[in-house]
Amino acid sequence: MADHYFSAEPGSADVRRTVEARIWGREYTFTTATGVFSRDRLDIGTAVLLREVDPPSGSGTYLDLGTGYGPIACALAVEAPKAEVWAVDVNTRALELTTENAQRAGVADRVHAVLPDAVPEDVRFDEIWSNPAIHIGKPELHKMLLRWLGRLAPGGVAWFVVGKNLGGDSLQRWLTDQGYPCERTGSAKGFRVLRATNPGSSPS
Repeated sequence: MADHYFSAEPGSADVRRTVEARIWGREYTFTTATGVFSRDRLDIGTAVLLREVDPPSGSGTYLDLGTGYGPIACALAVEAPKAEVWAVDVNTRALELTTENAQRAGVADRVHAVLPDAVPEDVRFDEIWSNPAIHIGKPELHKMLLRWLGRLAPGGVAWFVVGKNLGGDSLQRWLTDQGYPCERTGSAKGFRVLRATNPGSSPS
């Protein structure tokens, strides 16, 4: 069976290469490999997200959901030097690459590349960033998003990029219906950039 980028253990040969990317005005070199998402370049959707949304600059706890080889996680950690970044993926090869790329970027001490169940239960996120795996299917996508949005801190923000033709507009409506008011903040190259918030208050 052919690998998908959301395969837990890619069966393909681990053939590696490097790709160059410019993110928020900085140049990066990332190691990629077969069996991971967008191994030949920075994915167009991810590039749109990072171009349309300004980086965080302060402290905080951030989640890169579906990290792939880690470009979002690494860039978040570089731009916010006091932040902790959790880079989550089901693909173990992707997690290995994220760790390697975080080391190259000098942020390995603050980028935690782990499987979903390895994130401590008490961790809450100030921001979630994701180019979500739409191709896992709508039921699994919704289940995944609700799991992690439930750990978004009160007042926290989730940024998503989704292809218009892959349901970006319907996902915006669905997020709002689930109690996470969502607006479209950008649109480019056939992708929607969505901003969802957790309007809840901190527990007393």
